[in-house]
Amino acid sequence: MNISLQELEEAINYWRLQRPAIGEECALSPEVNALATVYALMIFNQISTVSLDTIDGIAQKLIAAWRNQRAA
Repeated sequence: MNISLQELEEAINYWRLQRPAIGEECALSPEVNALATVYALMIFNQISTVSLDTIDGIAQKLIAAWRNQRAA
């Protein structure tokens, strides 16, 4: 199964609402940070979709949770 860049943006925005940036430095939550890493690599490598099998397990779980809430 794949995720597109647009879907990843939606997942990041979902997790930003669930776990907003905190502190004076506005540090990203671990959830947003995990997804932002995938996003950055996709931009850097100029790819519009990525297989979930190729990304970090934590990011996979975050994407699955986001997809589950969308389906509800």
